[in-house]
Formats: sequence, structure tokens, C-alpha cells
Amino acid sequence: MKTLVIGGVAAGTKAVAKLKREDRSAEVTLLTKSREISYAGCGLPYYVGGLIETEEELIVNTPEKFAGLTGVQVLTGREAVGLDPERKSVHVKNLDDGTEEEYTYDNLILAVGASAIVPDVPGIRLPGVFQMRTPEDAQNMRSYMEEHEVRRAVVAGGGFIGLEIAENLHAKGIAVTVIDMAPQIMPNVLDPEMAAYAKRHLQKKGIRIQTGTALKAVLGGEKASGIQTDQGTIQSDMVVVSIGIRPNTAFLKDSGIKMDRGTIVVDGQMRTNLPDVYAAGDCVVVKNRITGKPQWSAMGSSANYEGRTLAQILAGKEKNYPGVLGTGVVKLPGMNVGRTGLTEVQAKEAGYDVETVLAVTDDKAHYYPDADSFATKMIADRTTHKLLGIQVLGAGAADKMTDIAATAIAMDARLEDLENLDLAYAPPFSTAIHPLVQAAYILENKISGEMVSMTPAEYAEGKAKGYKVVDVCPNPQIAGAFYVNLSSVNGPIDGLDKDEKLLLVCLKGKRSYFLQNRLKAYGYTNTVVLEGARYFNDVKVEGVKFKVSPEDITRVKALGFLQDKRTEDCFNARVITRNGKITAEESRVIAEAAEKFGSGEITMTSRLTIEIQKVPYANIEPLREFLADAGLETGGTGSKVRPVVSCKGTTCQYGLIDTFHLSEVIHERFYHGYNQVKLPHKFKIAVGGCPNNCVKPDLNDLGIIGQRVPAVDLSRCRGCKVCQVENNCPIHVARMEDGKIRIDGSQCNHCGRCVGKCPFGAVNTETEGYRVYIGGRWGKKVAHGRALERVFTSEEEVLDVVEKAILLFREQGITGERFADTIERLGFENVQSQLLSDELFERKQENLAAQKHLKGGATC
Repeated sequence: MKTLVIGGVAAGTKAVAKLKREDRSAEVTLLTKSREISYAGCGLPYYVGGLIETEEELIVNTPEKFAGLTGVQVLTGREAVGLDPERKSVHVKNLDDGTEEEYTYDNLILAVGASAIVPDVPGIRLPGVFQMRTPEDAQNMRSYMEEHEVRRAVVAGGGFIGLEIAENLHAKGIAVTVIDMAPQIMPNVLDPEMAAYAKRHLQKKGIRIQTGTALKAVLGGEKASGIQTDQGTIQSDMVVVSIGIRPNTAFLKDSGIKMDRGTIVVDGQMRTNLPDVYAAGDCVVVKNRITGKPQWSAMGSSANYEGRTLAQILAGKEKNYPGVLGTGVVKLPGMNVGRTGLTEVQAKEAGYDVETVLAVTDDKAHYYPDADSFATKMIADRTTHKLLGIQVLGAGAADKMTDIAATAIAMDARLEDLENLDLAYAPPFSTAIHPLVQAAYILENKISGEMVSMTPAEYAEGKAKGYKVVDVCPNPQIAGAFYVNLSSVNGPIDGLDKDEKLLLVCLKGKRSYFLQNRLKAYGYTNTVVLEGARYFNDVKVEGVKFKVSPEDITRVKALGFLQDKRTEDCFNARVITRNGKITAEESRVIAEAAEKFGSGEITMTSRLTIEIQKVPYANIEPLREFLADAGLETGGTGSKVRPVVSCKGTTCQYGLIDTFHLSEVIHERFYHGYNQVKLPHKFKIAVGGCPNNCVKPDLNDLGIIGQRVPAVDLSRCRGCKVCQVENNCPIHVARMEDGKIRIDGSQCNHCGRCVGKCPFGAVNTETEGYRVYIGGRWGKKVAHGRALERVFTSEEEVLDVVEKAILLFREQGITGERFADTIERLGFENVQSQLLSDELFERKQENLAAQKHLKGGATC
């Protein structure tokens, strides 16, 4: 029996390897378009992020190794271009020499996979635009990031792959914006309220998310420099397009094979409608295991299962592929997301009588180090109690929660079947009653009426209007709410009428349920527990002024929002201007933002950032999204590298260097590039175009000043009675002595105004470059920076010194001290010696990886 397989990677290689184990006599040939037949496609984002260090680790099997292990004939560089089912042959193009070949079969397996969708928009082929589907994609992206020192990236697509890429880029210190044209991230994966929670989490971690935003063009000339969306422009050094995949089935168009929107239709034996033609993997549509309806589930796990099952069928075994549940898990910064089965929306569309609950539980024993919480949405049929799906968010083992649920759904479990599952327990791993079992208990209580509750989605829609909010937290947490101390409730509560509509809210939900249970016993008839409680919901009492918690004040300060001391809930938003220079369009956006989200007033800080005044706490995230649409950001606070200050030396008559360019390079490389790097204290950088010091570079932690060092040729000096060089020296260190011009090098500030003033050419330029000052500061204490002994003659030299100064401060600074203190403690000569050598670079990775300065000294 001759079996021909088109395609490798997951389904194809799994099918042929299993088939040869089942029947060593089988004649099996595998054709692939790619040179690689088996690689870790799901690991590509982690190679980009550096967690997977080498390209070789991505390759599961080389063609030669695979052929040796399995006995399969492997032919690479072959692209299928047509199928003739009557002749039982496949037409193939040999990509090595361009010739056409024909291969016949007794059984044909189509495992051609899918390719990334590349939208037809202007600029999509520019250098710096990438997809993420093959090892070559990942290798090219990683090389480009390193060669071009990428500091900003846009990811188009908020699905699993897009978010995994975003997480890995963010971990490398790159400022990431994710856009998706859907109204939520992870569409068709999570229900809207779960996706909204994940979005808020990502934004708090520093990843910008713009949903409802369509990619219209990639901007740039020689390489990508940003994108145009239907909402505005976003500046970027790199663009990753991850908007979906398309099955590689175009060559089957005239074959007569049955397809559904490009995917090959198969039955439970993975058969197509053509005789002896089978298919598996990302190119096929199978069925949903719950509903029995067609479902395309392009997952590496499904592809492997399908390939193995198909091999057993071809070997004569009675097997049936039961379908998929859409099980998946994704790692985000500080949060894992898992899901399986149907979402609430999908379950309703399938005709189920749906009930859901949002349960917040501990993910392991609460006293164990690194214990956190799960937010689990469980979906079941109200009538039969059949488990239909779950969605899990949390820092812990969301995959384990998801896998248990997937097993239960596959076994057609009811909620009652989960009640006494004998699951593993020890404090480092779980709670005594497993979190999934707890969620099942809570949903059973809701269905039975033992608990009456309101979902987060219902709360967000305004269903709580008219309810009195009852705060059941251990201590009062909700401004304006009626506080109840649970432990003291032993009868009716003064101030709460028994027929009054009461919304019970605590930290996670348990205390609210306990109070409801007691109140029912005392005759209260209209109590409702808010599912997810304050952990998941932003709870506010209607008509009551909101008071921001100290924790939130600290959190939003890190985003660039400083509390206005005249108010309890308003903040001044620092808008980063890079170097004090913004476009007219950006200025209009900032003005509109001030009117829309703040008081309408704008101030300038001494660091050339713009502050939008009196932004209410509730407007912080909407303001950040509004600014991000125009490529603007807030920030500039905390113990890290601060936004760069620059004079207008680029255009000023006295400017000696291109200050706008240099400051923008520093801004991207160190403000953005080192954004996640914690320092002992703030680190301020200023760039001055000349020694006039308009932006006080010598009063910053590190200052750069343009230099033009004069050279005197005494042989050309005529000893003029009125010397133009002497007259043009603003600090009077150029003097005529003994009939010759003299310039005191120890006093000259290298402003260069004397250069070229002598009509006989006695004074010209010796060196042009940059002077670097370190250890300046102003504020509570004032210190003038001291210049390094060298005048640097190239921009790269200066950038290296800046980076080494940051690395030295992180490595050798003491938490809470300024760079000036570090220099004084270590000694200027010691610090200078380190900055002029490259030893700090040799320790760079170890330095940046160290857990240091977790709470620095900066208070603003």
C-alpha cells in the first residue's frame, strides 16, 4: 500500500511516524514545500523573546533524522500544485529546479497546514514588517530587532499568537501596542467581560491595547516606521502582523474536494469526499465535540491527535476522531489564560439553557509563597447541569484548571460529577478543595437558588441600578457603601430593610455569599451577590464621590499620573514629548484630550513634558487610549531613566550638534529601551547644543553638551590691533598677548564662536564633538556635574557612555541614592575609568537580570 503525504510539521509527520509503527511494510512518502519538516511553531514567540536561545532548538526533526527514525521517504522543496483524484496522482513543482513532477498514491493524506494572512494594505512589504508562522519568520524578526535596536513595536492581532509575541517583546523592554479590529482581544476565545479584564491587566503591565482598530497601512520609506489605522497613526520601529491564518488549499480548487471557506471537510475517520483521500491538521474542519457542528481549530495539539488517529485508521483499526473543544492556554505578563468548551455566547447560539458563574478562588493554599487567585467563568446547562465550558484567568496553573475541565467535558460530565473529584492537593499546588471544584459548587448553588447573584457582565450593563451597595469586606473598602461586619451579624441589620434591593460586595465573593445566607435566614428577600466582587469589578456607589486607594495612587503614578493635591480623585497626566518637540497634530490631540478628559488646562513641566490638569481617576485609561491613537504616551515617573530634555540646538544659531536627533535616539534607546529596568533613583538626561547650557545639562544625572574645540595657528596671527577672535569670545578667555592671540584651554568652554573669525585663518576647529557631564542634580540638593576628561567625537561613543552610566548606577548604586551620591561614594576617577572602558558591557546581561532596586527612591 502506497501512502503519499503532502505536508509535515505536526499532522503530517505524526501521521506517517505512527503509520510506519503500525505497519513497517507500508510504503510512505512525505512531500513538503518547506526545507524543514518538523519544527516547534508554537515556540516561535519565545525564540523572538530570547527564552529559546538558538534556532536549532526550534527544529524537532531534520528531514534526514526523521527519515532515519521512521523509514519514511522525505522529499523537501516540493510544492503541490494540483490533485487528480481519478488518476490518483498529485502534481508537484520541484522548487530546486522548477520542474514538474507527478506522484501517485493508494492513500493520500493532505496535511498542508495554513499560512499567515497578509493584508493587502500599503507598506505591508516594507522591511521591519513580519508574520509569525515559520522558524524563518522568527529568525528574521529577532535579527532585525537586534540590528535595528527596535524600541517600539506594533502587533496587529489580539489572538493567542499576537499576545504571545507582545508578551515576549514587552519582556525585552520594547514598548508594545496591540491592535485588533474586533471589539475585544481573543475574540471567539473569551467572553467579552473576561477579555476586558485581560485587556485591563495588560494595560496595567504597560502593553497598550487598541480594540476596534483596523490596520490601514504600514508607514515608512526604506523601512517600517509606524502604522495607519482607522483611528489614527501609531509610531513603531517594527510591525508584526498576526491577524489570522488561511488554509493552504488553493491548489485543490479544481479537484472536486469538498471545502468550507477554504478548509477541507472530513468525517470522523478524517476522510474527505474523494476516494482514498484523507486530511488532517490546520487545513481541515472537524466537528465541535459538544455541539457536533463544524469547527475549525488550528491548534498544534489537535493536529497531532488528528494525525495519530488517521494513521491508526489507515492501519485498519476501528478509530474515530471525536472532534475538538477549542482548548487553549496563553501566557501573558503576570497572567495565564486558559479556556475550553463553549463560551457563554456560543452556548446560547447552540441552543442550550445557559447558566454561568464567575468564581474567584485561591490558586493554592493562601499562606504559601506566590499564592494568587483564579478568576474562573464556568458555563453549564441550567436544565441538565452539563458542563459546557470554562475560562480561567490567573497567575497560577490555568492550564491545569483548563485540562481538568476539558477532561470533564469530554466525559460528558455534569456539575454533580465534579463535586468530589479526588484531585491532587498540597499547599504548593492547590487548595484542599480544588479551585475547579469550588467553581462547580458555586455554580450549583446559583442554579439551585441557594445563591442569588449578578454576573460581572450584568453589572457592567447597569443591572445594579437601584440597588444599595453593601460592603462586606473585612474592612470598609467601597466609598459610600453601607458597611457590614460579617462576624457581628446575628439578626436583622439596622439600616437595611428586609425588602430593600441589596447588592452584596466583598473582595472575592465568599463573604458576600456568607452574608446572603445569614440575611435570608433573618427574612431578607432581595439580596444579590456580585460575582467576582471587587477583584473583578470596578465597584462604585451611585452619586458618591470616589476615593482612590493608596495602592491605586501608587500604581497610576507609575503611568505618569500624579495626584492633584487639591482633590481626592484627580490627577495631572504627564504627556511625554520626547525632547520638548511635538507636531501641530500632536498638539491638537493633547489640547482635545485636556478638554475631553481633564479640566481643559495644560501646563509645561521643567522637564519639557506637558501635563494635562485634573484628570479624574475614571478617565485615566480612556485618556491613555486616546493619546495612544496619536502615538503619544504618558509616563516619566519612577526610579528609572526619565524622558530626555533637549534644547533646540538643531536650529539655534549657537547650536553645535543636532540635539533633536541625538535626544530622540537617547529617548528611544534608553527611556523606552530601559523602561522596565529599575534603578536606585530617577536618572535624568539632558542634551545641550552648546556651552550656553540653556537646559542645564550639568545639573542632570548625565548631561551632553556640543563642543567645538578651537586650534590656534600662531604663524597665521598678524597681531591685529582689533582682534576679531578676542572680540567674539563671550567669556573673554581669548586674549592678545605679546602680539599674538592666546586661548586658555583650561578656561575655554569650547563654544566655537571664535572659530573662523580671524580673516587670516589663525583660529580654526581642532575637534567637534560632545562633552559628557555626570553627577549633576537639582531640587532638594544641588550638585554640578563634572565633565569626563575626553571630548567624544562620535554619536555612538556618547550613546555607549550613556548606557554604561545607567548600567553602573544600577549595578553599584544603593537603593534610594542619586547618581551624584553614587559617584561621590565611589570616587569620580573610579567612575570615569569604568565609563571609559567596556567592562560594564561584559556584565550587562547579568546586571539587567538581577532582582534589584524593586522600590527605588523616586517619589514622583
